[in-house]
Amino acid sequence: MKCAIVFTGTYGSTEQYAQWISEKTGFPVFDIKSSALNLADFDSLIIGTPIYYYRPVIARWIQRNLTKLLTKRIILYTVSGAPGGSKLNGWLEESLPSEFLANAQHFALQGRMDLARLGLFHRMMIKIGSLRSSNGEASAEEWNGFDYMDRNSIAPIVEATQLLHSAGQDSPQDHLAA
Repeated sequence: MKCAIVFTGTYGSTEQYAQWISEKTGFPVFDIKSSALNLADFDSLIIGTPIYYYRPVIARWIQRNLTKLLTKRIILYTVSGAPGGSKLNGWLEESLPSEFLANAQHFALQGRMDLARLGLFHRMMIKIGSLRSSNGEASAEEWNGFDYMDRNSIAPIVEATQLLHSAGQDSPQDHLAA
């Protein structure tokens, strides 16, 4: 089986995780905007996306490519300040097609937010969001930034890719731990 790592991002965390996964697996890495990316060349994909404003940035790309993606084995990783759990899962359920989510195994990775690197619009939106947040810890992180990048956090994804490729043609959920 041929696998590729496909990602989108703006500030570098999602791409950094893609590079780290590639170092461990040997799979090629493509930005979704790359003209070299041909989904037909791959049987499985590791798809990476940041979460901005409670939504995966890659949602429109997934919708546009849904028919092709449903024929592939998918590992999805999201990058945000939010840890994995019901809140993040709810954002994915609201933004991505249910048939895509049923075909994908999701891993939540925490990223980095360096306010100095954010564009004016994103900085303003983050500041406004932090003022409206009822969660004091999350509000402080939004106000001050954070860095949760951790190379070791990709280990479950690397393990899942090994299982994915040893699983043959069964669905990812038949062989991958949640």
